Amino acid sequence: MGMVGGGRGAFIGAVHRMAAALDSEIELVCGAFSSDPEKSRLSGEDLCIDPKRVYGSYKEMIQKEKRLPESKRMDFVAIVTPNHMHFPPAKMALENGFHVVCDKPLCFNMKEALALQKLVEETGLLFALTHNYTGYPMVKQARAMVKNGDIGDIRKIVVEYPQGWLSTKVEDTGSKQAGWRTDPKKSGIAGAMGDIGTHAENLAEYISGLKITEMCADISTFVPGRLLDDDGNVLLHFEKGAKGILHASQISAGEENNLNIRIYGTKAGLQWHQMEPNTLIVRWLDKPVEILRTGVGKLYPEATAHTRIPGGHPEGYLEAFANIYRNFAICLRARLEGKQVDPVYQDFPTVQDGVRGMKFIEKVIASGKSKAKWVGV
Repeated sequence: MGMVGGGRGAFIGAVHRMAAALDSEIELVCGAFSSDPEKSRLSGEDLCIDPKRVYGSYKEMIQKEKRLPESKRMDFVAIVTPNHMHFPPAKMALENGFHVVCDKPLCFNMKEALALQKLVEETGLLFALTHNYTGYPMVKQARAMVKNGDIGDIRKIVVEYPQGWLSTKVEDTGSKQAGWRTDPKKSGIAGAMGDIGTHAENLAEYISGLKITEMCADISTFVPGRLLDDDGNVLLHFEKGAKGILHASQISAGEENNLNIRIYGTKAGLQWHQMEPNTLIVRWLDKPVEILRTGVGKLYPEATAHTRIPGGHPEGYLEAFANIYRNFAICLRARLEGKQVDPVYQDFPTVQDGVRGMKFIEKVIASGKSKAKWVGV
């Protein structure tokens, strides 16, 4: 793996590195860790990377890695930069024959997203998007239960992602993470909706198997002087007549990362909380509530295959993130060796999921600004 971004002072880059390393399937061999060449060099030292393979820019990295023998060059690029710098290195990597793992959202705008989707289709290269919450075993159990008809036909989906860390104007205090997320030049047209609203949207579509078809959004910026949204409430229409509610907020004081989802079918309802990820609650229409736990009892193969340790030992954020990297690595290794992959390991978010996320961002902001509230997706 080669990495773009994720140098000193970055948050998500370290998460990607830990996730990629967890299963010993992937080795970080090179990187352009900062737009500042000296900072990139120092970050490479921190990570014990061969100085010859620590680069001053992503362009230099891709060009020089391509010249190396196939057995030595990187196999894929992990992009862990702010939103406005996802597209350029992803495009160049694909054009030069390198597979890609990219942080979400996919791109800065819809034009870039569609161009990237076209390039992935033309090259046939692997592309993974790190919507990491789809990696939890109990999320995969919920998806399998829906797919197999256990809860009946879906009627309603309620998904929420409240945070409280932007309740004040943190971006004015020198916070790097708040700074770029609230800057339209780096984040794009959306703030909270692009940062965490897309996670809620992706989780709802992933578990339910249904795509959003229409939405009606109320988007707000509560903190004075902030340039992008920090709160939003959205009514949703899904395929097959299902209805939903999505709430994403970064000004919900006291909240941490309280992503949660409830899906109600004709036979039962499912409930999952990211801050209690080992538990899936099944509320049956005609029998007592059932509590399913990661690694305990007979679960669907999709859940079991993504469980690492015995029940009662918490598996959390990093393990879920690592499931995406592991599945990507398994698929990439199989491709390089000309082998087939068990479908259970072909499960990771793709460029198509990224395009769905960008459509959500574009339409939710348009709906929030519109007086004619329902906007087709």
